[in-house]
Amino acid sequence: MVNSSEIGPMLTVREVARLLHIHSNTVRRWADRGIIRAYRISRRGDRRFRRGDIARFLAELNVNEGNKEKLSSTRHQNTRKIHHGTG
Repeated sequence: MVNSSEIGPMLTVREVARLLHIHSNTVRRWADRGIIRAYRISRRGDRRFRRGDIARFLAELNVNEGNKEKLSSTRHQNTRKIHHGTG
């Protein structure tokens, strides 16, 4: 079993929602779908999140958003070439 001092402070659903600028229900849904990692605590099954897991999620999201922008830019350039008869 992992000692709670080894894990460090955990974030609540509300705290993660504020960090990600999304609704608390979205945090719960993403946790249920495995999009973000959650740890269930207590008999009620409250969710808690590690700061590091959320930081990694944001880093991956930023990388993926950058790739989408590059792809979108490339598509736009290719579309312009086709419409203008170049390329």
